[in-house]
Order: sequence, then C-alpha cells, then structure tokens
Amino acid sequence: MSLLEITGLTVTFTGDGGPVRAVDGVDLHVEAGETLAVVGESGSGKTVTALSVLGLTPRPPGCEIGGAIRLDGVDLTGLDARGWRSVRGGRVAMVFQDPSAALNPLLTLGTQIADAVRAHEPVSRAAARDRAVAALELARLPDPASRLGQYPHQLSGGMRQRAAIALAIAARPKLLIADEPTTALDVGVQAEILDMLDTLRRDLGMGLVLITHDLGTVASHADRVAVMYAGRVVETGPTRQVLDDPRMPYTRALLDATPRLDAPARQRLASIGGQPPDLSVPVPGCAFAPRCPVVRDRCHHQRPALELHAPEQRAACLHPLPAGAVTLGPVGVEHDAPVDAAVPDGEPIAEFDRVALHYPVRKGPLRRVVDHVRAVDGVSLRLHPGRTLALVGESGSGKTSLTRTLLRLERPTGGAVRYDGIDVTRPDREQLRRLQREVQVVFQNPYASLDPRMTVGQILAEPLRVHGLEAGRAELARLLAQVGLDDAALDRYPAAFSGGQRQRVAIARALGLRPRLIVCDEAVSALDVSIQAQVLNLLADLQRAHGLAYLFITHDLAVVRSVAHDIAVMRAGVVVEQGPAERIYDRPAHEYTRRLLEMAPGHPTHARTGRTAQWSR
Repeated sequence: MSLLEITGLTVTFTGDGGPVRAVDGVDLHVEAGETLAVVGESGSGKTVTALSVLGLTPRPPGCEIGGAIRLDGVDLTGLDARGWRSVRGGRVAMVFQDPSAALNPLLTLGTQIADAVRAHEPVSRAAARDRAVAALELARLPDPASRLGQYPHQLSGGMRQRAAIALAIAARPKLLIADEPTTALDVGVQAEILDMLDTLRRDLGMGLVLITHDLGTVASHADRVAVMYAGRVVETGPTRQVLDDPRMPYTRALLDATPRLDAPARQRLASIGGQPPDLSVPVPGCAFAPRCPVVRDRCHHQRPALELHAPEQRAACLHPLPAGAVTLGPVGVEHDAPVDAAVPDGEPIAEFDRVALHYPVRKGPLRRVVDHVRAVDGVSLRLHPGRTLALVGESGSGKTSLTRTLLRLERPTGGAVRYDGIDVTRPDREQLRRLQREVQVVFQNPYASLDPRMTVGQILAEPLRVHGLEAGRAELARLLAQVGLDDAALDRYPAAFSGGQRQRVAIARALGLRPRLIVCDEAVSALDVSIQAQVLNLLADLQRAHGLAYLFITHDLAVVRSVAHDIAVMRAGVVVEQGPAERIYDRPAHEYTRRLLEMAPGHPTHARTGRTAQWSR
C-alpha cells in the first residue's frame, strides 16, 4: 500500500462564468521515502491537486471534489473540519513558494513552530521549544537556538524558506508537499534547500511531492515524475526514463523549451505554440491537440487514456512518440538558428565606472557610524546597444544594489554611473524624462510591482499616457499578445492571475514605452518553461530589431547561457570575473564561477547517483 494514493481526483470550481474543471481524473501515488515531481505549465492543475490533499480547496458549493485521496489507506475526502485540522501539519505538510506568506510576521519563529507542535501533540511548552530548535536544526538554519526569538523579516529569503520548512516538519508529517520551494532563490541557496529536502526525506522516511517547473531540478532530485496538462496527468514514470525518452509530445516540448547548461550560447529556445485550453469549456478530444506537432484528425475527437508505453512509463497520447525520438520537428514548435552575437561597436549605452555603494553601520546611543557595509565596492562595467550583460552571483553579492544605482533608486557612494552620456545622479529635467522612458525594469516579484487596485488595462495604460503615447485597447492588447496573454486580461485585476501571468503583465508594461535598455531582475524566474521560452525569444527578437540592451540579473545559469553576450560574476560587492559568455562557461577562470556552475540544477556533478542531469534531444 502506498503512502499516498490519489484515484480519479476531480476538482471543479463553480462560479458566474460556469464550472471550471481544474483537475480531471488524476491518479497519483507516492511511496514513503520517495520523491515524486509534478511538472507542467501554469494552470495545469499541479497546485490545485496538492491543495486537495490538504483539504485547502474552497468548500461546496464553490468547489466540488470527486474521487479518492488516501493517506496510509485512510480516505481524506470525507473528513470534517476537525479531521482536516488533525491531518494538516500533523500527517501532511506543505512548503509554499513564498515563505513570507507561510510565516506570521507578528510572531517569532519559536512561537510559530512550538504552536504547530502543540497543535498536534500534547507536549509542554518547554518540550515544544526543544522540538522547534530541532526542526530549525534539521532545516539547517545556522545557530537554531538563537533564531527562536527572531521575526521573519529579520531573515534573508533563503533563511525564511528554511524556517518555513522547519515549521512544516516540526510535527513530523509523513508527507511533505513542496510547491516551487526554490523558485526565487539563488543557485547556491537553491542547491542547499533541495539537498536538505533530500536528506529530510531519507532520514525521516517522508514522502515528498515536489511541484516545480524546473526540469533540471527534477532530473537531479526526483525518483519519479508526473507531467500534468489541462488538469490531467499526461505522462508519468521513473524520472530518467521520462526525461530521456518521453512518449507524450507535450513532455518532449517542455524539454525542448528548457534552457540547458550544455546548449550553444544564445541558442533560440523551442517555444510551444498556442495557449493551454480554457478549462471552463469541455474538451472532446486531446487537450494538447491544438498545440501538438504530431496531431491527427482523431486527436480532436477521441480522448486518450493514460496507457503503458514502456516499463513503468505511461502516457496519454493516441500517437505516442517512438522510443528514442530526438525532437518534435518544425511543426507547431519553433526551432530557429542561434541568435547571432553582436560585436560591441561605438560608445556604450550604460557605464559603471568604479562604482561604490556603502551603507553606514550605526551603534550606540548617539547612533554614530562605526563601520560600513560595502554592498558594491569599485565595480566597472560597460553595456553596449544590442547586447545582453548578465550579472550572476549569490544573494548579497551586490547585483541588485549595483543596478539600483542605474535606476536612480540609490545614490552611489563613489564612482560614476552614466546612461548614453547622462550622469544619472545629476540629470536635468529633459534628461530625467529620457531616463524614465528609455530605461525600464522588470522586477523579480510581480506581486509587489503591480498595483492590486488597478486593472491590467490601467496598469499598462498609465505609463503610456504619462509619456504621451497611444494607450487604446488595441495597443494594450498588442502588448499582452507579445507576452502570451489575450485581451480578456485587460479587465481583470492582478489578484486574478498566477505568479507567472503577473510577471508577463510586468514585462508587457516595460515593453510599452519602447525602451532602449531594460533591466531584468530575475524577470523569468517565476515563469514555467514554455512561457519562459516565449519571453526569452521575444526579448531576443526585440533586441535584434531595435538594438535593445539588457542588463540581466538572474540565478538561473542555464537562462544566462541562452541570452547573454557577456557575463559579470559578482561576489561580496566586487566583480570576480567578467568576459564573453562562451569563455565564462567553457573556461571559467575563477573558482567561485566554477562552483556556481557546479551547483546549478542539471549540471552533471549535481545529479543523483545513477541518474543523469543531461537529456538527449
């Protein structure tokens, strides 16, 4: 008997627009001590399936659930409110993408974790406190005892995620669900978190469900994988078997769209054409048929069942790919030539000349300056039109701080920052207006960068009107189409979208002013691989057509390889290595650069024993 058995699960949301079948007949199982990865595009039903296991979907009549969810043989779907409270945290726990949403900002870590323990076990406060220290130690938070009195805002992003994991495992659940637990983390912290989850799974004998869009992470850390599309599982099996030899065209398309460390530099990514189906409209045949390159007539009318096509590997396809198929071919999926590397010509569009940014450290009753935090310490870089400069490094290395000086969000302590000959620290009125239009930014967190009180149409139109540009509905729809959204989104608010969809809106807003330089601060980290490929290809097309310059900040080294002409590696406020992307990847000179590459998901040295992190194509 499996630890978790999901059989025929259906989840239907009801509302004014009619029923939406978000999950449609899902079968999954997880064994104790096993990691099951669930992958798929936004809206495929991954998170709704996970929330169903915790009983966190809306109550009827807003949501109707069918099928069975069994944990250790006990069906969870019939539990009342009291039964669910005993399950959540005690037998099943969840780690969410944003740790800030999981941790109460008004309570210390010790209080939150101890309360979670006492909610499920009759232990004293002292014993619960000891359990909190043990949980923080298992989550590898440095000096765990001293963290009990700290609040979430006093921790870095990586530490907050560790604290959220400690909160989840404190009551020793049998099943842990991790929903995109490392999306917003740099490559070093990401590797540590994933290794920690592996260790917890082995040491505690837990089952682990890993929801992610990062196929490199899947290759390195999952025993089995389930691929979801339009609410259904369309392929499942052992990870290496599915990734090396997929039978479902959708799985193959996801692999083709994934940036890879061993791919040629600036290789155009294979994006999946079209959009996932509207789940409020019943699909008579295969839901992937309108986007599938091997579609036949009967695919539009006959619904494929999840059938065995290889030992332990099942796929829902009427025309599965033959064993050893290398690629899908040119129909429906883009396969273009690599993007040519432009040669720097003329004056740079942006310059950092020995830039320093130091923050004072004040102590004592008179708050005297006793030291400085050197966030940026003497950095010199050049960015040319038509080229992409990627800034890489771990959190705290100074990447974002340096960029903030260009955006006039910080005034440098020393050195100079120039844009097209303009001193950005002292622009006149006309120069400031140029800077505001020609230098745009896409931030990492779309939840914070979009006004929740404005519709998407208002968000896109506001900067256009400020600068006297066309802001009609047709122009706004064109901007959304460039990032894979339709004009129906114009009348909706940011809260109605997933994180990935919100990021697409943020990118559309930046493109609207037709800038010359775009700062992309983790701009694609929240996107699934198919939309990520579309956006990266779009950025490359705009760069070639308009000579755009990109300053690209990211922790995803595979993405860097697909977009960057030049790379600067930062550590502790200084650039430790910089040069052409090809040279940095093929012959890294600095030990820190080599370590970053080795920690990246998908790197051969990061693969689990007996499993390769590189996929045949």
